[in-house]
Amino acid sequence: MKLKWIAAAAVAALGSSAHAQSSVTLYGVIDTGFLYQSANASNFQSKVNLGHVYELKDGGIYSSIWGLKGTEDIGGGYKVNFKLQGVFNSSNGKLGLASAPGATAVFNQQTTVGVSGPFGTIDLGRQIVPMIYAMGNTDVRNAQYFGSILTAWLGMNQAAGWQGTSTNGPIGALYDDNAIVYHSPKFYGASLGLEYAPGGVAGQFQGGTRESAVLEYSNYGLNLAAVYYNGHDTNPFTTTATGAIITAPSTGLANNRFWYLGAQYTFHDFSVSTSYSIGKNPANSGRDNFEMISAGLGYRFTPFFKVTSGFYYLKDRNVSTNQSDLFAVGAEYNLSKATLAYAQVGYVNNRGDMSQTITYGAPVPEGRSATAAMVGIRHSF
Repeated sequence: MKLKWIAAAAVAALGSSAHAQSSVTLYGVIDTGFLYQSANASNFQSKVNLGHVYELKDGGIYSSIWGLKGTEDIGGGYKVNFKLQGVFNSSNGKLGLASAPGATAVFNQQTTVGVSGPFGTIDLGRQIVPMIYAMGNTDVRNAQYFGSILTAWLGMNQAAGWQGTSTNGPIGALYDDNAIVYHSPKFYGASLGLEYAPGGVAGQFQGGTRESAVLEYSNYGLNLAAVYYNGHDTNPFTTTATGAIITAPSTGLANNRFWYLGAQYTFHDFSVSTSYSIGKNPANSGRDNFEMISAGLGYRFTPFFKVTSGFYYLKDRNVSTNQSDLFAVGAEYNLSKATLAYAQVGYVNNRGDMSQTITYGAPVPEGRSATAAMVGIRHSF
């Protein structure tokens, strides 16, 4: 009888231990503010100026998100991890864009399961691609939704004909479906990120595939990043002038290539950043071939308050008159560990057929200049 009770106690202890080694977390962020913009368009390729707008807008820093993440310790330094994360619009409750035009998804950013250990991490599923993190780490504005390396890169996509009706862009990528991503451990400050996404096109091995490599260094206040991204049959959906959606046949051709070199240095409270990148369509470089240059300055006045600024220049390497300059300045103040207040202002000067935006989700007409200002609050839970 005594042995029976000892065995039962051992089983209970093991069960409690296994449960303690697993965790699931519900988390999210709400980011909303008031936006004023002097010139607005109905879409990213419109030449028509609809006039100024004043609106409640989601995503002054980043989009509002919610998600679930969990981890299980399986012993020997190894863990199994999962993450489900999606965007929602705090002003109207709408879910975020999916990879198909016009569609929305509950978890449109990440739906991954993977393993981590001494070798690094491997994640499988739809996820934010490594290149975006590398760009954010070498931009004083940290790839925010308002006036940053992210909005400049989106401007490059707009110039290549991206309609903004899906998350499939013609140059680089923010998210990739079916992705296998490996992140190495840091070795003397250096780390490697590798991505491969099989296309799943029957009878065509390269149809719809994506691959990328990111090399980063972070030490002594210095961040360096080198990015290479290559995609086949990128953005297979096209929206016609009448609004109809056309699916282009898979060809297997590489039509999305992006190179990026960036650096950021922080000394005490002062930060400076710069980058150079090229995005093109290798299958038709005579149509899509763009250059992007950035520079940024930032200063943290106190542990709670900082000011950042950035300049982002786009150029069409085929048509010299197609150019765009974006300037942005922002101030952020941490009211608490979970709540951030911010104010930002930006100016963009588009020339020719360029239509770079100041903030994501507020299109600027082709060839027009615009000024925008936004104040808002961001709360994490």
